[in-house]
Amino acid sequence: MRRLLALAVLLLAGASLPAAAASLRTIAEVQGRGAESPLLGQTVRIEGVVTLAFRDGQGGVFVQSLAADADAATAEGLFLLPERGQAALLPGQRIAAVGRVVESGGEARLTTLAEARIERRGRAPLPAPQVLHTPPADWEALEGMRVRIEAPLTVSGNHALTRFGEVELAFGGRLFTPTEQVSPGAAARQRLAENRARRILLDDGRADAEPEAIGWLPVPLSDAAPLRAGSVLQGVAGVVDERFGRHRVQAERPVAAVLQAPRPPAPVVAGEVRIVGMNLLNLFNGDGRGGGFPTARGARDAAGWQRQLAKHVAAISALDPDVLALQEVENDGFGPDSAIAQLAAALEAAQRPSLPGVRWLPVVAPQRPGSDAISVGLLYRADRLAAVGRPALRLGAPFDWGNRPPLAMSFRAPGGEPFTVVSLHLKSKGGCEDADPANRDQGDGQGCFNPMRVAAARALVEWIAGDPTGSGARAVALVGDVNAYGEEDPIRLLREAGWQDAFAGRPAAQRYSFVFDGQAGRLDHALLNAAMAARLRGAAKWHTNSDETPAFGYDGTLRRLQRSHQAEPGHAAPGRPGSATPWRASDHDPLLIGIAPR
Repeated sequence: MRRLLALAVLLLAGASLPAAAASLRTIAEVQGRGAESPLLGQTVRIEGVVTLAFRDGQGGVFVQSLAADADAATAEGLFLLPERGQAALLPGQRIAAVGRVVESGGEARLTTLAEARIERRGRAPLPAPQVLHTPPADWEALEGMRVRIEAPLTVSGNHALTRFGEVELAFGGRLFTPTEQVSPGAAARQRLAENRARRILLDDGRADAEPEAIGWLPVPLSDAAPLRAGSVLQGVAGVVDERFGRHRVQAERPVAAVLQAPRPPAPVVAGEVRIVGMNLLNLFNGDGRGGGFPTARGARDAAGWQRQLAKHVAAISALDPDVLALQEVENDGFGPDSAIAQLAAALEAAQRPSLPGVRWLPVVAPQRPGSDAISVGLLYRADRLAAVGRPALRLGAPFDWGNRPPLAMSFRAPGGEPFTVVSLHLKSKGGCEDADPANRDQGDGQGCFNPMRVAAARALVEWIAGDPTGSGARAVALVGDVNAYGEEDPIRLLREAGWQDAFAGRPAAQRYSFVFDGQAGRLDHALLNAAMAARLRGAAKWHTNSDETPAFGYDGTLRRLQRSHQAEPGHAAPGRPGSATPWRASDHDPLLIGIAPR
């Protein structure tokens, strides 16, 4: 359901207001100097000009004063919800209105004149917009007012782009998750406050969900114009709104220009042996024979599964790994109908024309890897590497719930020394309602279940010290989704235990792998013991997923937007079966490290 208000905006044409209906107040008086109107609950009369009406005929209109007062702390705009049965208003209409002052907007406080009766008074010029070059000290002082942002705004998050027509923007470059760069606690809280001061949502001036087109985009989404995070918008103009916990600008016209962030080529790193870590975003294959959909997670139908599989094959083939450490694979065994076996078969089929001897094998765990619907997995190129020792699975606490049991296997390249790869996936920060008091969000920036992830990190150190694969391999890499950012407790514990970050010293703009709440950070890690760190030759993240809007995902949601807009000439329409592009195969970016054979 669309999160914006969905009240009708039908106004009675030509209706006149009783002269004594209410006392005349300026819009600035109704707004007041604080977050809440000083006239809350009172019936008042205002005059102004309509500046923006919701495009779908729902959600109300904004009006602004014909002449501003001298107090810059009081906003000159107001949101209006007219009585039912009145004809729609349009921008540029001068009106008088009588209504009750309320605070609407869901979790926010949007000062509103509700149940308003309208009198039209002809036309009036729109007030000049407030020009912004930097974020204002307080968006509240601009609530309901026209603004034009002259500063370039960076797309910092696009998760709700096609669902609600909104995008997360930031002054001064994109935003990074506080605990990716600073320690949890006071420093993280300060960084979060700084991030919030720099951000603003751009919305589409509609109250319905899943719009057919996004009105503020000058061109529709396509592979040529994907509006990735990191893109820059220029000439944002609209009305300042506040609802659902956030200030936003409701766009009154398309932005002047979009500088698209390019899709990066697959990275190349030094080192003869390549290890890739990938979160597959719930790779579920139904019953493995084309049926059994919908499943508990992942694709809704067989066609969606084929698109998902094709995207992962495209990404993996471009990275050309020797070992794959996987997360979020269906926990359905290792037989020919299993998700991991069918991924291996799809990789062989796709790569065989150029690599006739290619042979992908899954590492078969000695037991079922936990009771969760998803598990970790390992795949390797058996034509390039030999498995050494035995597969090892760490079961029991703290991997009996939340933290998925890690899987380890050792390998050796021809003429090389053995090395061990551990695929891991620790408890996410979500599901806080299931957290016991110790695992609740402590407000330090680490989210819920931090102690659970710390316990898993400590158990990993002890488990690896015992050579669980029995291979005698000295070099070990922990690869996977730790669900902790770079400065959080689990990662710091592993560093203090001697594990080295394969991406140490890289700027945040290179090492992130996930975008949440409009902030980029790194949940996916490659942590190496001293022997493996000595063999490290290169490391890279491939930003195929986190910067992409979910519209490009395997569920094909972008096709709905293409009913009225064709994809750019020469570019496949994303989301269609057979497109086989790596973009938005998951919500996490894959990582790649290169190591020496010995």
